[in-house]
Amino acid sequence: MPSQSQIYAGAFADPVFAAQSVFRELMDGFARPGTIKQLSAKSVPPSPLGTAAGAVALTLCDHDTPVWLTPALTKSAVPQWIAFHTGAPLTTSKIEARFALIEKGTAIPSFDQFSLGTQEYPDRSTTLVIEIEALSGGAPFVAKGPGIKTEVEISPKGLPDVFLEFWNANRAIFPRGVDLVLTAGDQLLCLPRTTRLSPKEA
Repeated sequence: MPSQSQIYAGAFADPVFAAQSVFRELMDGFARPGTIKQLSAKSVPPSPLGTAAGAVALTLCDHDTPVWLTPALTKSAVPQWIAFHTGAPLTTSKIEARFALIEKGTAIPSFDQFSLGTQEYPDRSTTLVIEIEALSGGAPFVAKGPGIKTEVEISPKGLPDVFLEFWNANRAIFPRGVDLVLTAGDQLLCLPRTTRLSPKEA
C-alpha cells in the first residue's frame, strides 16, 4: 500500500506560480514543435512517473479531465497522487481519456486506441504524455510543419520502432488525432498532430 508521504508530497512548492510556468513552457513547446524545454518548476511524483510528466499532470489535469494510466502506474502510488493533487478522475478506457501517462520503458499503445476527436471537435482528443530515455541521442527525424520555419531535427531516444508508423497514421486523419508530450527527466518536447516527421537521410 502506498505511504501517505508518497501520496501527499512531491507537488509544486508554489502551485500557482509553478503551474503557470509549466503551462507557458507547454504552450511554447506546442507553438514551436521539436524544441526541448527545460522545466524550472519541480515536482517529485511517485515512482515510476518521471519529474516532467508529473509536472505536466499537475498543470493540465483537473476534475474535468479523465486520465488513463499504464498498468505499472496504476499499481503504484501515482493514481492517489494525481487524485489528491489535481482531482482528476482516472479511467480504464483509453477512448475516454483526455490525458494518458506512459512511463519510461513500457510499451506504447497505438495512438488510434485513444480518443482522436471528431471533425467538429478535434480538440476532444487525448494528449499522450510519454516518458522516454532522453530527448536527444536517438534515431534522427526531420520535423516540418506549422511553428517550424523550415525544418528541425529531433532525435528522441527510447521510442519504439513502430513510432513513425503510429505517427504517420495519426497525421493522416488530421484535423483529428492525438498530440504528444515527450518527457525525459525535467525536460519535455511537444509534437502536435500538425507536425510531419520523416527519417533523416544519411
